Parts: sequence; C-alpha cells; structure tokens
Amino acid sequence: MFILMVVVFVLGYTAIALEHPLKVDKAASALIIGTLCWVVYVLGAEGILHLGFSPTWKAFLAAHPDSHGLHAAHEFIVESEIIHHLGEISEILFFLLGAMTIVEVVDQHEGFKIITDKIKTTNKVKLLWILSLLTFFMSALLDNLTTTIVLVALLRKLIDDKQTRWFFASMVILAANAGGAWSPIGDVTTIMLWIGAQVTAGNIIANVFLPSLVCMVVPLAILSVTMKGNVARPVIAEDEIEYTTEKERILFLILGVCGLLFVPVFKTATHLPPYMGMLLSLGLLWVVGEIVHKDKPKAIKDKLKVTAVLQRVDVPTVLFFLGILSAVAALQSAGHLNILATYLDNNLGNIYLIDLAIGVLSSVVDNVPLVAGAMGMYPIADAGAVGYQVAFVQDGPFWEFLAYTAGTGGSILIIGSAAGVAAMGLEKIDFIWYLKKISWLAFIGYLAGAATYYVMFGL
Repeated sequence: MFILMVVVFVLGYTAIALEHPLKVDKAASALIIGTLCWVVYVLGAEGILHLGFSPTWKAFLAAHPDSHGLHAAHEFIVESEIIHHLGEISEILFFLLGAMTIVEVVDQHEGFKIITDKIKTTNKVKLLWILSLLTFFMSALLDNLTTTIVLVALLRKLIDDKQTRWFFASMVILAANAGGAWSPIGDVTTIMLWIGAQVTAGNIIANVFLPSLVCMVVPLAILSVTMKGNVARPVIAEDEIEYTTEKERILFLILGVCGLLFVPVFKTATHLPPYMGMLLSLGLLWVVGEIVHKDKPKAIKDKLKVTAVLQRVDVPTVLFFLGILSAVAALQSAGHLNILATYLDNNLGNIYLIDLAIGVLSSVVDNVPLVAGAMGMYPIADAGAVGYQVAFVQDGPFWEFLAYTAGTGGSILIIGSAAGVAAMGLEKIDFIWYLKKISWLAFIGYLAGAATYYVMFGL
C-alpha cells in the first residue's frame, strides 16, 4: 500500500501532464489522485504506519500513549491528519479565491486599462523586460501568487495572440517566483522560514536579492537575442458599451491594489493567516461596489457587482489546487517525503547540493512540504556552532539558499509553483508546451542564480 500511494500519484501526475492529448481537464485528474492517495492510505493504515516512516505518527503516539491498533491509525488519519492538512490547504484556496475575485472585480471595472494605456510599446523584447521587472518587484511586495493573477489579467489587455500570451505569462511565472524568493513575504516558503526564525527579513533581502535577479535576467537576456517582432494588441470595438466612468476605474484600481497590499500588513500586525486579510479586503471592496452601483440599471449591476463577478472566477483552478495539494499531503503524512529528505541528506551530504535537489524536486512536488520537511530535519543551530553545523544557524547559508532554491525551482515545471498553477488555470497553458518552450530557460536561470549565491557565500 505504501508503494501503491506513489504509483497513484505518478499516474495522476502523468494524466495532468497529458491533459490535452487525453482531453481530460487537469482538475479532474487532480481531484481523483487527491482522494485516492488518502483512500489507499487509510485502507492500508496499519501496515503503512508500522513501517515507521511517518514523523507525525510518532508524535501522535507520543501524545497518546494508550492508542494502538487499527482504531488509533484511523483516528490519526481521519481526525488528525486530514483535518490538519485540509486547514493548511484551505488557507491557500481561500487566499487564491479572494485574490482572483479582487482582480476580476478590478478587471470588470476596466481598472487595468489605466495601466495598459501607459504601456505604449508593442516590441516583444521591450514589453517582456517591462512586465518581468514589474512582476519581480510586485511579487516581493505582494506575493508570487497574487502578482501572477494580476499580471495575467494585464496580459489579456496587452496581447491578443494566445501563443504569444502563453509565452509572456510563462515569463511572468519565472519573474514572480524569482521575486518572491528574496522577500520574507513573497512566497509561502519564505514566510515559513521567516516565521520559523530560520532567516531574518533584512538578511534574506540582502543576500538572496542578487541571485534571484540573476535567475530572472539570464532567461530574459537569452530571449532578448532570440525573440523578434511585435505583439498584436486586442482589437477594441469602437461601439463597445462602457459600463464604468473614469473615476470608477481609478477608484476600483486603487481599492484593488491597496486591498492586495494590505494583506502582508494585516498578517504582520495581527499574526493571522494571510487569507483572512485577503477576505477582509474582498469584503470591503464588495461593500464599496454595492454602494457605488446601488442606483444603476440592472444590466450594469449584473456585470459589475461582486455576486456577478464570482460567477466568472476560475473554479477549476481552485479545485486543481485542492486535488494536487491533497495528494502531496497524503504522501507527507505517510512518510514518503521524509524518506526523500533523509535520502538527500545521506547521499548528498553537502548543503548546497541538498538545497539544489530540493529546488528541482519542488518543480514536481509542492515546495511547502519539502521546506517543512527540511525545517523538521535540521533544527536551527546555536550561534556558537562550529563545523558543519555553522550552515544551520539563523541566517546560515543552508536556510538562505533553501529560500532561493525552493522559491525558484518550481518554475522548471508549470505545476511546480502556485504561480504556475494559477497561470496555467487562467490561460489554459498546456503542460507539454511549457515543458518544451520554457522549462529549459527556467532551469538555466535557476542554475545561474544558484551559482551567483555560491560565488557570493560558498567559496
């Protein structure tokens, strides 16, 4: 049963990768493996847990010394693990749902038109640099997921051709993940390391900024040589009805951006999960929308009110997140990821090689449990540590390099990061297309940034 869980995951992952040839939506495949992994786990509970690979099962037995047998195993999986992981997954889903809705509200009010009207160039190279740099710094201020959602909405206003828009959206993924890696609030993994005291805000910014910038700039430099031509802007019909005024566009753009920027401030001030700040921002935007549109004709209300916007939110993307994260959570709970982390430690033994491997693996397996596993395996060393343990002190090279690799390695495959999954869902980007066109660029950038960090601190 322990091996069967891996087989189910691999088969489901293959179905996701072959979404277009199979003509089966990736959300359906993700939901199936997300459920089946837990089904296999609970059916083979005793045998799987008695293998001794699950660290959470050991902790459960320590806290409940009288628990034993099949009943205890089922109690652990159903009442402890599923509830725990569902809570963590729900935080991501509600955050995603809130961010997507806010962006959609701004888009319906044509708020992004104010920004796109300022971008006059149609030259592919210039536009790519402008959008990538914008993404890089926005991702550090907001986070890579929210920034990707915003930029994909902008791309729809700037680029008409689908294949060209896929290419730009893919580069947004690279830039968003690179931008999130050097900020304490830019990625879930950096937030984890920051809150866990493995890194401090000042040091992660100072030491990981340049490697992250190199990770983005190297693919851009390659494309600056190979990419030619101009983009075609979407054609706007002259007789198109305008549902909003200029003041309303500015109002909802400001409210939407401020609402997104408010989230990290809310988290810092209250220590509550980010999704609560996102839902608060959505609620306030919702109230403003109700007030602004209360006296307008029904036709306008049906297009602009949040209740109408919610019907256009991409629910399959949210369900895809639910399925894939549920499957990974089952593997984490059963101990598969713990075996992986131990194998890396025993066979690589070098902190830079371990972090590089975790980064590459994060393109296949969600980087959150990988980083969580590393945090559990390697406790923070005391300030006076010597020898090998020096790497594990607060702000040590292991933790900083882990922030870089786990944050940027997910760009190698489109489903390796939250930003990639969001863009894939919003633009329906094909997995195989991304693998052929973008993965090699992401991998070169990943290695270039890693080499930069090693030159700075590893030599």
